[in-house]
Amino acid sequence: MIFISDKIIVSESVLTESFCCDVPVCKGICCVEGDSGAPLTPAECSLLERNWKLYAPYMQPDGIRSVEKQGSWVRDIEDDAVTPLIEGKECAYAYFKDGICMCAIEKAWSLGVSSFRKPISCWLYPIRVQKLSEDTVALNYHQWHLCRAARELGAQKKVRVFEFVKEPLIHCFGPDVYRAITRAADNPG
Repeated sequence: MIFISDKIIVSESVLTESFCCDVPVCKGICCVEGDSGAPLTPAECSLLERNWKLYAPYMQPDGIRSVEKQGSWVRDIEDDAVTPLIEGKECAYAYFKDGICMCAIEKAWSLGVSSFRKPISCWLYPIRVQKLSEDTVALNYHQWHLCRAARELGAQKKVRVFEFVKEPLIHCFGPDVYRAITRAADNPG
């Protein structure tokens, strides 16, 4: 673990491992597979409650029915707030285009319909944020077997995990933290 600041600790693998989503190969399977939906912050739960109908034009009919039945967000088996699923499979906010699973929330954002891009847990992936104390978090690299193609493409393109998620890291933690992560990666030891 590398201390970036007194409030942020980063696992070494975030600095050294390669990752770059290869959506044509994986087909967005991360939005389909898993034990529960995408983890949500309390603020994201409120946004979904208020605005989920903005995403409905881009959602599958089954996704709309899932949200109407379950709610715009749900609690999973571990009591974490997550997006609802369609019959235990893909995220209720997912849709398919040319065989690729896409995000209706992000589609609405890209069209200027919504200011919410997508859950930060999705945007930051493969980094998972672990709360260590009231004001300290760890940024960990989640190595999911489904993302083998992303690791291979990242190695081929020489893109490290933190570089792949530069924009959401800056959005969440600011440019100073991103620069500190870059310095730690480029000057190990």
